[in-house]
Amino acid sequence: MRILFICSSGFDYAQDLAYAGLVNILGQGNVTDYPWNARYHLPIKSYPKNLGFTSVSFSLPLSVRFSAFDLIILGSAKPDALRVYSKILLRTKNRPVLFIDSGDRTGIGGDFYRLNAGNDYEAVIKEKPFDIILKREYIPSLHEEIKTCFPFPFSFPYNVRIPARPENAKKYEVSFWGQQIPEIRENALKILQGKYDCSQNGTTLNQNFGTYRRRGLFYLEELAACKIVLNFRGGGWDTMRYWEVPATGSFMISQKPQISIPDNFEDGKHLAWCSDSLGDLTDKIDYYLKHTDEREAMAAQAKAHLNKYHLNTARAQRLLDIVKKELLL
Repeated sequence: MRILFICSSGFDYAQDLAYAGLVNILGQGNVTDYPWNARYHLPIKSYPKNLGFTSVSFSLPLSVRFSAFDLIILGSAKPDALRVYSKILLRTKNRPVLFIDSGDRTGIGGDFYRLNAGNDYEAVIKEKPFDIILKREYIPSLHEEIKTCFPFPFSFPYNVRIPARPENAKKYEVSFWGQQIPEIRENALKILQGKYDCSQNGTTLNQNFGTYRRRGLFYLEELAACKIVLNFRGGGWDTMRYWEVPATGSFMISQKPQISIPDNFEDGKHLAWCSDSLGDLTDKIDYYLKHTDEREAMAAQAKAHLNKYHLNTARAQRLLDIVKKELLL
């Protein structure tokens, strides 16, 4: 299968992870990024802004023969990707099109409206509706009746390996390094003030990301150094932290995502859910800090589960399986 992968020039987690996963499965020659994305071919950015990087290549394609592709993928819900797609729409109209709706909004294409490209989006789908939609923020009650729409959450890059740390090498008790919006994050940070080692490790209100030192792979190494990492929704339910924590071998207490995640982690087996009210948050933290063996065993099972079901190669294979079933390609 040959794929034309229309991408935003900026980083986009879902887009970039899918691209790199597809290249790993199909080979570089069968997945063409359009327009050519320097982030995919040159090591110019560090984690997590390099999730689409596959191999060093300086060769820019001089032209693209659109009829040579079996499938067109619109890889992002960002306006620049939509503009590129709209320009070539008539030349690719006889090819099936898959849209990776990577945005925070629950409505299909909702981020186009948020980013002032709603009219352009409506014109595009009026000309040619998408054959398949892969939705990051897939809410069953909203999307199950759309037969062409399937859940497609974030994942973790197959080529990033952060060794899990043994218990005696973990230097932090409880962490949540992140912005304090939406409200649940602010509430959690207020609850944690003066508790555990939160103040010492930077789990505080008004975190200053301008001077934030935990960047790139060092950020993942720091996650691996935590006994417990907390996760709460951001702009969308799906967060990179939800996948990063198991990947580093640390234990996660998380608000339960209200999106559909095939082969999701299980409460009491891989992680612990906390209530949206946060009324049980400190009880959960206290329990798992005391029960080290149980916590570490669950973290190890979560890491194994992620490696089986939630690397970006597995996510790309799911994309290909859906295309094969729905489009008979």
